[in-house]
Amino acid sequence: MTDLVDNSVGRDLPARLQQFHNLLAEQWEYEMRESPEFATTIGDYRYNDRWSEYSLGHVEENKRDLETWRRRFEDIDTTGFPEQEKLNQALMVRNLRERIENINLKNYEMPVDQFSGLHLQLAQFVHFIPFESTTHYGDYVSRLRQIPALTDALIETLQQGVRDRLMPPRFLLEKTARQCELIADPPGAENLFGQPVAHFPESVPAADRKSLLETVLSSVDNDVRPSYKKLASFIEKDYAPEGRPEPGMWFLPDGDIRYRFAIRRMTTTDMEPEAIHQLGLDEIARIESEQLKVAKTFGFSDLKSLRASLKTNPELIPASGEQILERYRHYIAQMEGQLTKVFERLPNTKLEVRPLEKYREKEAAAAQYYPPTPDGSRPGAILVNTGSYQERSLLTVESTTYHEGIPGHHMQFSIAQTLPGLPPFRQHAHYPAYIEGWALYAESLAKELGFYQDAYSDLGRLSDELLRAVRLVLDTGVHFKRWTRQQMVDFFHEHTSLDELDIQVETDRYIALPAQALAYKIGQLQILKLREYALSKLASNYDLRTFHGQILDSGPLPLDMLETHVRSWISARSLASSGEAG
Repeated sequence: MTDLVDNSVGRDLPARLQQFHNLLAEQWEYEMRESPEFATTIGDYRYNDRWSEYSLGHVEENKRDLETWRRRFEDIDTTGFPEQEKLNQALMVRNLRERIENINLKNYEMPVDQFSGLHLQLAQFVHFIPFESTTHYGDYVSRLRQIPALTDALIETLQQGVRDRLMPPRFLLEKTARQCELIADPPGAENLFGQPVAHFPESVPAADRKSLLETVLSSVDNDVRPSYKKLASFIEKDYAPEGRPEPGMWFLPDGDIRYRFAIRRMTTTDMEPEAIHQLGLDEIARIESEQLKVAKTFGFSDLKSLRASLKTNPELIPASGEQILERYRHYIAQMEGQLTKVFERLPNTKLEVRPLEKYREKEAAAAQYYPPTPDGSRPGAILVNTGSYQERSLLTVESTTYHEGIPGHHMQFSIAQTLPGLPPFRQHAHYPAYIEGWALYAESLAKELGFYQDAYSDLGRLSDELLRAVRLVLDTGVHFKRWTRQQMVDFFHEHTSLDELDIQVETDRYIALPAQALAYKIGQLQILKLREYALSKLASNYDLRTFHGQILDSGPLPLDMLETHVRSWISARSLASSGEAG
């Protein structure tokens, strides 16, 4: 009887696999239509003349679609499927359930703050739009003309958030209004939305340029800028005054449930907030003990005096914004020649270093990574915050370069986007604990490769790792333990050497983006744990390049699924080695 069942499954398997592949392709097409901006960022330009739908009515429609997709994927019989196909199905179902849960919590009713939101996404998105033809510019004009409708839909959503008491902190919303004003103020070609017509590429016919310039600038002045001014006025006068008075999520309706969901979403674990808080304290103690050893080599008996000296050390104060950019470029160049020592597969897209947009300088972190398109037509980029450069520090530039660039984000994204055999939803997956955990792991990997030759850069590496441990304490502190903002700032001063600009920005970031800051350390520790496990089990058969391949060559994964994948690889490799020995 068993043989008969197995034979039946075998005969049915090709048809079921084809059905599954067709469903994956159908769902991906749905995602591209639903998220035209995402499609553009990955080089799919079929929907370049439109934006995503942001109305409240569409939220319910989207939820119904997601529930239908979930049922269809759950109904797939994966009996006999190869392991990767089973993983594809499990990941898809998991993702869909999480997205439905997010809608049920109505988190979409808090769509703006000073770090994220439609007002920033539209502005930043200009850098991702292709401008290589008259058609591209025509699509851009179509998008610009739709911004008033997007703004109205956003305001409708914000008003619903007020009614449901789902509100970001008041003081953050005041900053958001100022951002909108900064984006709206410059007229015509001086506005960031007008910049694409400052210089036309040769591929755009000269006969079309005058008309395109006039049309784009007309849309900027008549559609975009008034929309941003309207949004700024609404946020300042009607929305921000209703903002919650406390920084933590605990103040919101069902605040504890919301925070635990955010932890699960950002870390892909079920860790308790209290356990995360204690992990942070333990990691701070460990890293500070290492820092103290470095402090003594500099002639300081304690960390407090060392940190105080860093604030005024002329070696660490940038002479210009350009100097900061050149440091990043230098560290990228020196790392590129060493990658083959620890990696089998290398990124196939270029990496640029550019200054951050000026309208974001006051609220943004020190650096941010933008992924490339899979075909390399748009390179990856590290956007560096050079605003108020004289108040910044060069201490952590080297470690940040490896984190944002190579072997960090740029390597991970570039490889994932072009992995053969994976469906697109996995090539472009985003699991913060995996992505940020890898980038933090990359900082320490650079130490193994012999970098951080400058003692201050090595201290910067430890300082950056310490920052990620501090985040575990501060994030859980404000959203779970009900810390005040001042408590967060005081803890920062006690345990880091960050400049005041970064302390203020980082503090507000953890308030605005609950649990996101937890992803770095939790992800890094999981990768390190798996690496140690692989070494202990494989012994002489262990190879670091192959281990890195196992981490990167299946694309981003939730941490529990990453562990299952790596342990399965270790078991198979151990079994193969035993067979060879026998």
